[in-house]
Amino acid sequence: MHAPYCARHYDGRVTQDAFLENLQYVLQPEGWQLLNSLPPYSEDGALALNEKLRREGHPAGAVAALLTQSRLRARAADKFGEFAQRMLFTPDGLEQATRLSVAAHHAQRYAALSPQRVVDLGCGLGGDSLAFAGMGLNVLAIDRDPVTASLASINLMPFPSARAEAGDFHAYVPTTGDALWLDPARRENGRRLYDPEECSPPLSQVLELARRLGSDGAYGPVGVKLGPGIDHAALPDDCETQWVSVRGSVVEAALWCGPLARPGVRRSALLLGPGGTHRLDGTGEDSEVPVGEVGPYLYEPDGAVIRSGLLGTLAAALDLHVIDQSIAYLSGAAAQESPFLTGYRVRDVLPFGVKALKAYLRKERIGNLVIKKRGAALEPEQLRRMLRPAQNGDGRATIFLTRVAGKHSVIVAEPLKNTEAEPL
Repeated sequence: MHAPYCARHYDGRVTQDAFLENLQYVLQPEGWQLLNSLPPYSEDGALALNEKLRREGHPAGAVAALLTQSRLRARAADKFGEFAQRMLFTPDGLEQATRLSVAAHHAQRYAALSPQRVVDLGCGLGGDSLAFAGMGLNVLAIDRDPVTASLASINLMPFPSARAEAGDFHAYVPTTGDALWLDPARRENGRRLYDPEECSPPLSQVLELARRLGSDGAYGPVGVKLGPGIDHAALPDDCETQWVSVRGSVVEAALWCGPLARPGVRRSALLLGPGGTHRLDGTGEDSEVPVGEVGPYLYEPDGAVIRSGLLGTLAAALDLHVIDQSIAYLSGAAAQESPFLTGYRVRDVLPFGVKALKAYLRKERIGNLVIKKRGAALEPEQLRRMLRPAQNGDGRATIFLTRVAGKHSVIVAEPLKNTEAEPL
């Protein structure tokens, strides 16, 4: 369930109360029609458009609501694609919404199950419900905040099989044939919550509901969106947890219960990106990763592999090892092609020291520098200011501030591919 909106400033422009008051105009037919007639939003043209709408006689609050929604729609295009141009948003709701590419993978699990109805408890702005309805499923989307539920209703208008209403987790009564999706609130007073028992509803209550939907003590069909940093000890043994990475950024961990979980899979990593969709599965606790020296090649595992605890599974499959017991960089003697790894050819391994590193870069004429770190206290931009690499020449390199066999070290490398994956 999503927490009630906090009193705060949205984009530094309007307060929460003013935002909700102005939003009422957009919910009216005249405001809705005018919003959909506006040109694509641009920061450069916003002032001129504001003045134009005011000259046409539209109240200041109405104009603020129109431009806010236009700006949010532009931001939402990355998550919702073309759907964003017919949706309504709140800033917090957009930030927390599931991107459509991820929601589509959620929906595939439910579509394979063919439930009579999917109930999206804590639906927010309806991102997951859009994907469920797009798969032809009957959807009931519920949020405890009436304004959020109203916006979800508008966002689901293209789908006759979906409806949204205001309601509460505790008021939901399980119905035979239902499958559930929940997105518990993981923020409180602006603070991110990491303990699933502090979320609303707590994970224990969600699992209790899953038991009620099942039979003979087994879980029923329930999926739960969790934070990617969740402690593995908090996860039930008889469910599947999948960590999802989008273009190199881990965006969620999803817990799948009952028939929504894949048999024999306890943890998995799912990668979505320009190179397609890739999945790594694990059946239990990860095997220990061997420790060795820095070889000719260094590999940066995707965060979903690390979060899911499947580093050992991946390392064993590719004959790789870690360079320090506590550091998730892999190394090996051969160049490996894997969607779960970003690979580098190692040029040098140096003891860490700013003065020595500065001299090395100058000698090698390295002026274009990418700095990465894992297990080091110094921040990359802080080191960049110390090194001032641009003075050295036009050579390129990636350096890793890390530990090798317990010692602070610098690994100088170059990507195996011409470009590195861009983070979100």
